[in-house]
Amino acid sequence: MTNQDRDQVVEHVTVAYSEGRLDKEEFDERLHLAMTARTHADLAPIMRDLYPSRVVPSAPAPAPQVRPHYAMPLTGGDRLGAVAAHVLPLFGLSVIGPLIMLLTGGRTSPYIRQHAIESLNFHLTVLGATILLPFTVVGIILIPVIWVAALVLGVVGAATALSDAPFRYPLTVRLIK
Repeated sequence: MTNQDRDQVVEHVTVAYSEGRLDKEEFDERLHLAMTARTHADLAPIMRDLYPSRVVPSAPAPAPQVRPHYAMPLTGGDRLGAVAAHVLPLFGLSVIGPLIMLLTGGRTSPYIRQHAIESLNFHLTVLGATILLPFTVVGIILIPVIWVAALVLGVVGAATALSDAPFRYPLTVRLIK
């Protein structure tokens, strides 16, 4: 903070006093606070009620939630295809289920494609972990935990697909874009 910053605040306080917006006691107090301020944060309260729009910017409006925009409204078939991309691996079609949904419904529906790619990447990650983890003792213990997590996350992904929302699996290596 510089002396120039203090001088600007003193000037604004003096103008407010000359316009009658401050009485003598308040003017003296604000001058003292301005002259002894060490940081910009010390100067802000002095000016806040004099020029509220200049010193304290109004809080920005919360950003609207951005939902993916699809060219056409989602149909029941889109939702069903997206759900199938998450559910088919639960019935033993680990990588093949999402791949089938990607190659069939993903060509015509961006919504199905988005969910199928996410499911395919997740199940490729689970397959890779299942193959690589048995080389360690800890990995052998982790495999059942990973399979249970895959089951639970598949159900959560399917429920999310029904509600027209995107879904991202955690800890996923995204090989397919």
